Amino acid sequence: MKIVDRIALILVIIGALNWGGVGLFAFDCVAFICGGQLAALSRIIYALVGIAGLWCITMLFRESSESN
Repeated sequence: MKIVDRIALILVIIGALNWGGVGLFAFDCVAFICGGQLAALSRIIYALVGIAGLWCITMLFRESSESN
C-alpha cells in the first residue's frame, strides 16, 4: 500500500468517525476543535477528507499485485 493510500485511508476514517459523532450525538468534533463549521481550518479539513474519499474510490478498482 502506497503512502498516499494510507494517508487517504486515515483521513476517510477520521471523516467517518466525525460523521458518526454528528449522527449519533449531534457533535461535530472537527468544528469543535477548529472553531466552527465555517472556520477556514475546518473547511480545509472537510475538503481534505472529501478528496481522500475520492481517492479511496480508486482503490476499489485497482488490480492487487500483492496477492500474487
